[in-house]
Amino acid sequence: MSNTPKVTCSVAAGPFDIGGQNPLALIAGPCVIESEKITRNIAEKLKRITEDLGVPFIFKASYDKANRSSIQSFRGPGLKEGLKILQKIKTDLQVPVLSDVHKEEEIDPAAEVLDVLQIPAFLCRQTDLLAKAAGTGKPVNVKKGQFMAPWDMKNVVNKLEESGNKNILLTERGVTFGYNNLVVDMRSLVLMRDYGYPVVFDSTHSLQQPGGQGTKSGGQREMIPDLARGAVAVGCDALFMEVHPDPDQALSDGPNMLKLDLLPELLKQLIALDQIVRPLAGEATSNH
Repeated sequence: MSNTPKVTCSVAAGPFDIGGQNPLALIAGPCVIESEKITRNIAEKLKRITEDLGVPFIFKASYDKANRSSIQSFRGPGLKEGLKILQKIKTDLQVPVLSDVHKEEEIDPAAEVLDVLQIPAFLCRQTDLLAKAAGTGKPVNVKKGQFMAPWDMKNVVNKLEESGNKNILLTERGVTFGYNNLVVDMRSLVLMRDYGYPVVFDSTHSLQQPGGQGTKSGGQREMIPDLARGAVAVGCDALFMEVHPDPDQALSDGPNMLKLDLLPELLKQLIALDQIVRPLAGEATSNH
């Protein structure tokens, strides 16, 4: 195996491409749409930060968090209202948008608004969901299940390809390591890249501690910069980060979300690393 990152194909996501020799992209936003005002505020700040640094940016927020620890947990505004909010952000701020889809019947209305459809980790093996998402022709970002090895994602790729869609992103988000804990095997980024599609590193959910606080999940957000730097150094095409102005007050995933104010300095470091690593990948390919 080469000791330099492999170049993947590129996938169009709104106005820019992810993968290939394109610069590191950022998928970021709050875990869930808490309100239109809060969500828009976060989107506006993220757009300013990424524009200032020249980082391709996709805004992420879930209209429904179907997989929560407790039945009492906040889930979001739901499909109809959530898509209306995402459409306004997309139109007003001119940014591409991404959200999770959980059921086949959500996919058609979601595809009318979203630039990227995301398949949650626990649903990554759901054949009908994958086939339906693929049928939209939209880019599909599949999060690798916490219960799967990177080579298991080959079957996921085949399902999407055989459903007529090669606009595929594969996301690493950690694997179950023990009770209420995840661990990231950075080899996963390399191994999934061998399928030829862009790889994304979820630097916030990788530090989640599922169910670790009883009726909600815990997390180690203080380690987000460390894992993000490691993933970019190994070689990834995009980073996924959930961010919030005040994670302690967030209605979902606060313990593993990055405080928004910390993002600009972290992004500067990550851009510098990407600029070192990505040319090596291109050089390795041209000498192959």
